[in-house]
Amino acid sequence: MATTTAAQQRAQAKARYDAFVAACPSRKLLDRISNKWVTLILAALGSGGSPAQSEAGCAGEPRSMRYSELSRLLAGVSQKMLTQTLRSLERDGLITRTVKPTVPVTVTYELTELGLSLHQMMRGLKSWAETHMDEVLAHRDTYDERDAG
Repeated sequence: MATTTAAQQRAQAKARYDAFVAACPSRKLLDRISNKWVTLILAALGSGGSPAQSEAGCAGEPRSMRYSELSRLLAGVSQKMLTQTLRSLERDGLITRTVKPTVPVTVTYELTELGLSLHQMMRGLKSWAETHMDEVLAHRDTYDERDAG
């Protein structure tokens, strides 16, 4: 019986990842990254988060942001949800959390290389949603009128 190295085992597992299979771990990852707060956090960290850059399609440079900056930028996110989402992104290796021993303590969040690669796709998704919202709303109205009649 031939033994396999850890790298070979990872390569075999990767070849078996199939999100259409219920037990595939990529399903949990897809569930996490399809969350609206994940999309918005990645967009904020990847573009610097200023409103002017948001209008320019998130074209700013990635930068670190403090928790309070993210909280102000992401209108409607609760403290609990922001904290949970940041922790899950850190656990998945998409962001890093840096604590600076100042008074008071300063905590910043920044995209990792892995997070930057996902940001590129999320930026496109956010931009698509903003660009096509009028069309989607018109289709919803048409559907609702047809369904009500």
